[in-house]
Amino acid sequence: MTPRIAVALLLAGTLPAASAPRAAALPDRFDGTWSVEIITETGNCDRAYRYPVRIERGRARFIGTAFVVEGGVARNGAIRGSISNGAATADVRGRLGSDGFGAGTWVSTGALACRGHWNAERRG
Repeated sequence: MTPRIAVALLLAGTLPAASAPRAAALPDRFDGTWSVEIITETGNCDRAYRYPVRIERGRARFIGTAFVVEGGVARNGAIRGSISNGAATADVRGRLGSDGFGAGTWVSTGALACRGHWNAERRG
């Protein structure tokens, strides 16, 4: 897996869903810094990556990437999203927990056809 696809997988799992209702006065309980590990189970992608992702008001921030990201984190922590870099698209599913941990699965198609799982841990 290229570093760009790995970063994309992280972001896809941490962006807010456009349809998720948000209360302006309530802080998002998933805000903070998360360390996300991406593990490949099948396909020709690299075995594993780990990246930090900053979530602010339910939106992920990872400076220096060039991806199209759609989907996100619902108020209950459910993750559903996709991300593409033009050559491949990754579909990401899972959940972040209020206990500071999260997990899910990912599948990429296109130039890189791989699948695996991811784990996340809040770091701040």
